[in-house]
Amino acid sequence: MATTLSSLRLAGRMSRLGTESAFDVLVRAQALEAQGKEIIHLEIGEPDFATPANIVDAGAKALRGGWTHYGPSAGLPQLREAVAADVAQHLGIRVEPVEVVVTPGGKPIMFFVIMALVDEGDEVLYPNPGFPIYESMIHFVGGKAIPYGLSEVHDFDVNVEEILEKVTDRTRLVILNSPHNPTGGVMGREAVARLAKELANRDLFVLSDEIYDRLIYEGEHISIMQFPEMREKTIILNGFSKTYAMTGWRMGYGVMRADLAKQITLLATNSTSCTASFTQIAGVEALRGSQDSVNAMREEFRRRRKVIVEGLNRIPGFSCRQPHGAFYVFPNIRQTGKSSRALADTLLNEAGVACLWGTAFGAWGEGYLRFSFANSVENIQKALDRIESWAKKTL
Repeated sequence: MATTLSSLRLAGRMSRLGTESAFDVLVRAQALEAQGKEIIHLEIGEPDFATPANIVDAGAKALRGGWTHYGPSAGLPQLREAVAADVAQHLGIRVEPVEVVVTPGGKPIMFFVIMALVDEGDEVLYPNPGFPIYESMIHFVGGKAIPYGLSEVHDFDVNVEEILEKVTDRTRLVILNSPHNPTGGVMGREAVARLAKELANRDLFVLSDEIYDRLIYEGEHISIMQFPEMREKTIILNGFSKTYAMTGWRMGYGVMRADLAKQITLLATNSTSCTASFTQIAGVEALRGSQDSVNAMREEFRRRRKVIVEGLNRIPGFSCRQPHGAFYVFPNIRQTGKSSRALADTLLNEAGVACLWGTAFGAWGEGYLRFSFANSVENIQKALDRIESWAKKTL
């Protein structure tokens, strides 16, 4: 006799959680592949390279060497030291290991920081379009999500005036992301310096998501933490997934003042316990070993960027600016006459190209699509050919 499940009664906060559409599209694309349809994957933000051999070897050696047990909630001392040294080298900021918290992926830093700092009703400024989990987590803790725009007209750099106009006495946190997902925009030194000057005397923190910091094609990476007046007010979010093609290893970290790091560690203890020890040993090798693979990946992404930008600009109805960082393009598709969601669905079902609609990154992403160029030149060109063929027949 079949049993009937009782209704599922969830806490009210669960209704405030959003999602990350890239994984939803991946599932739909894989379902089409299971039916025998060839799909070109330009939806997921994951390097298609293998993790460099020296890192894999370090992880395997760590497994065989017994690094399979619990470690400290804040991370192994040797990895926290390596992260501190790496930040000092690349940003010119003196960082102590006690200011580093290692987590299984970068998202826990985002999650923990928002949980630790934002009370119900507090305001949080975040980029729109932007990584969807920012808004999701703000709503989850009962904060008030205040979007600020990233305009194509300004090459997807931040509009400092807009941010400053939206900062109030209720603002607890400002989220920055550079290089930016989904647009590939990079914040310039002048904009960051102005923000640092104006925010320094405010009672707030800045969460600076710098996960793509090694993937910049023009200019330099600037962190707001580099400005002395913002040193104690900034939390850097970074990790190993994008730079070292280690998405499945699940390892990120936050850099922040020591007293806040202690509280973030407490949240880690209560949730994740710790990050896998053998992956952390591999992380030490990633930071301290040869960086040749990082440089090679960046140059290959640069080559792919040229192919996809030039190709999209040849397609009727598409207009694409060249991104300065990360591995995404964010073409304007308003001239197609279709909504972002409708066009993304059409390209998946009719052209066999998986991408994301702009509104997957917030309401202000309407009129755009996001394509990841973390795929081979051959596959990117095949995708472009399919989209162009569809456009010429349809538009």
